[in-house]
Amino acid sequence: MRWAACVEYDGSGYHGWQSQPHASSVQDTLEAALARLANRPVRTICSGRTDTGVHAQGQIVHFDTDAERSERAWLLGTNRYLPDDVALQWVIPVPETFHARFGAIAREYRYWILDRTAPSALWRNRAFHSHNRLDAEAMHAAAQHLVGRHDFSAFRAAACQAKTPWREVSRCDVSRRGDWLRLDVHANAFLHHMVRNIVGTLLPVGRGQNDGNWVAELLAGGDRRRAGMTAPAQGLSLRRVHYGPDFELPPPALDDDGW
Repeated sequence: MRWAACVEYDGSGYHGWQSQPHASSVQDTLEAALARLANRPVRTICSGRTDTGVHAQGQIVHFDTDAERSERAWLLGTNRYLPDDVALQWVIPVPETFHARFGAIAREYRYWILDRTAPSALWRNRAFHSHNRLDAEAMHAAAQHLVGRHDFSAFRAAACQAKTPWREVSRCDVSRRGDWLRLDVHANAFLHHMVRNIVGTLLPVGRGQNDGNWVAELLAGGDRRRAGMTAPAQGLSLRRVHYGPDFELPPPALDDDGW
């Protein structure tokens, strides 16, 4: 039987999602817990790999097993064997046609920025701290140049293995509440470091060093060397993955509180 699951994790203590022989990964941690419950090895396929230090609230995985367990048993039993920084949110049976990676039609990421003089001790692993006050409205206006279907070579890591740099961004918003800024990006798919490179490019706009036209020029030029830095990983989280109407997956439990 094929099962799908939603995984939430704090990526601070892991070298990314993908299994690695000599480093801790979320995938290895989850598969070890599933295997203990199933009494046999379990291999998971995720919707998209996250880098070292990146978090997730709505990572989707699927796995195949002949171990007979109820939905409740998979959820509670697996969470029993997981550390506190990884937790399944739900587990449901799905058709064999479901594929967590290749079936995904859109993904949502969020990046948090705290722009005040003092850093946050509690959010040190969840947000990027800027000593400079940022112009959120200017950043949002500049980000609108990225909406649409474009060649995102200027925002692509050198190690990116994607076959094409073309991606379609349906939303790229920067908003503020108090000392907090958040960037929400929705796209059909993402390149390696794409969101972090977008954030690193919008930061000079927020500081008044560049404007929206500069972002548009970078996008058109396709030269990664001219764009901004790769923003730190800790501010980034995978929020949600979307699938077609044939698969009615529960949404992740998000804490937007109206913002």
